[in-house]
Amino acid sequence: MKFTAIIVAGGSGMRMGAEVPKQFLPIGNKPILMHTLEAFHRFDRTMEIILVLPQSQQQYWSTLCSEYAFTLPHRVVDGGETRFHSVFNGLQQATGHYVAVHDGVRPFVSAEVINRCFEEAQRTKAVIPVIDVYESLRQVCDSQLSVAVDRSQFKLVQTPQVFEANLLRSAYQQPFNPLFTDDASVVEAYGATIALVPGNRENIKITTPFDLQISSALLG
Repeated sequence: MKFTAIIVAGGSGMRMGAEVPKQFLPIGNKPILMHTLEAFHRFDRTMEIILVLPQSQQQYWSTLCSEYAFTLPHRVVDGGETRFHSVFNGLQQATGHYVAVHDGVRPFVSAEVINRCFEEAQRTKAVIPVIDVYESLRQVCDSQLSVAVDRSQFKLVQTPQVFEANLLRSAYQQPFNPLFTDDASVVEAYGATIALVPGNRENIKITTPFDLQISSALLG
C-alpha cells in the first residue's frame, strides 16, 4: 500500500512580522518546513512526499536545502491561487493509494497520529485528526448579544487529513467554493462522510510569534 503526503506551504511572514515566509523561519537548528517533511519521512521512509510551494518561493527553498544539506527525497509542485488550487496541483502528481494533506507549518504532528489517520482512512476513506476544546465557548449572535454553547459538541481540526486517493481526486473536481476551508470540507461537499480520530495537542499551526515561542519549548 503506497502512501503520499502533500505538504502545503504557501504562507507569508505577515502575521509573524518577518521578512521571509513563516515556513522558512528556523526553530531549533533548521527551518520549520524541514521539520515537517522529516515527520512524515520518519513515519514511512518509502512515502512519496510532495511539497506545494508558490513559484516565487521555490528558489529560496532550493537555497535553504543546499545551505542545510537537506537531502530528504521530495518533489516540489507549484502552488495555486488558493489552498484549494494548491492541493489540486499536488494531487496531479500524487501516486499513492492514500493521500495525506498537511500544513507545512505543523512540524509537531506525531507518528502515532499519522499512523492513526492512515489506518482509519483504509477503513472509512476519509479521516481528520481532532482535539477537544478546553476553553469555554460563546456564540456571538449580534453585536450586543452572545450565548454560551456546549463545548463538548465541538472539536478543533488538525492535519494531516487523509483520504482514499480516488475519492480526494473526485472531490477536487468540484468548482472552488470560498467555504472550502480544508480538505475535509471539500470531500464532505462531494457527499462523503468524514471520520474523526484523536490528534496530538502539540500539533500546533505556527502562525504567530507566540507560536514560535511555544515551538522552541516543544523542541526542548
